[in-house]
Amino acid sequence: MSEEHHEDGYTGTAVLVFDEREVPVDVELRGYFQPIDGRYHWYGRVGANEQVTELVEGGARTALLRTPDGTATGSLTDRDPWSRYRVAGISTPPFTVG
Repeated sequence: MSEEHHEDGYTGTAVLVFDEREVPVDVELRGYFQPIDGRYHWYGRVGANEQVTELVEGGARTALLRTPDGTATGSLTDRDPWSRYRVAGISTPPFTVG
């Protein structure tokens, strides 16, 4: 049984908003509609950024992610060896879905 898995995405500049603090960042985002739960799942990486590291290490785990195409709330987790954080959400994504 073969199932096609189509992903949408966005790569470019964005802003993470932690409470009222705005941090400009670069992001690589992808996402897909999951028919099992009927919701859109989006995820990606936030480029290395000292302000993001400071905020996440200080306890911030959720932020509003704003791109030129939209906004969505995401969770920040999993810092990789290059100081990039994983960001993910289940909602209307912060990018255009084609």
